[in-house]
Amino acid sequence: MKTAIYRKSNFCSAHRLYRKEFSDEQNLAIFGKCSSPNYHGHNYTLIVKVVGETDPETGFVIDMKILAQLIKEHVEDKFDHKNLNLDTEYFKTLNPTAENIAKIIYEILRPKIDARFELGIRLYETEKNFVDYPA
Repeated sequence: MKTAIYRKSNFCSAHRLYRKEFSDEQNLAIFGKCSSPNYHGHNYTLIVKVVGETDPETGFVIDMKILAQLIKEHVEDKFDHKNLNLDTEYFKTLNPTAENIAKIIYEILRPKIDARFELGIRLYETEKNFVDYPA
């Protein structure tokens, strides 16, 4: 029987939601105050879910220390206290919506975690707004 384990993490990032080809008025109509040319920030909460069989020798699905280090090195260190639009390659051309950030985090972590495990990303942009990837 499979077991799901979860690791919670936090990072703070700024971003701007907009499309370059849209006018300021169009961006405001679609993205609201999130399209501010001066950017805005969020205190993101990330929950990484790993599902797999429990190892009978260790009692672990995956060693939480290893998972924590992967998240720190490949997510927190890349996104924390960064302007996602300006300071990361991932969002130079991709709008940094919560949906896209969650997908990018999945794509970063998936090759680092053994394929025998299922991986899920839950990203809270605010206390009330969050996304799951994959759904």
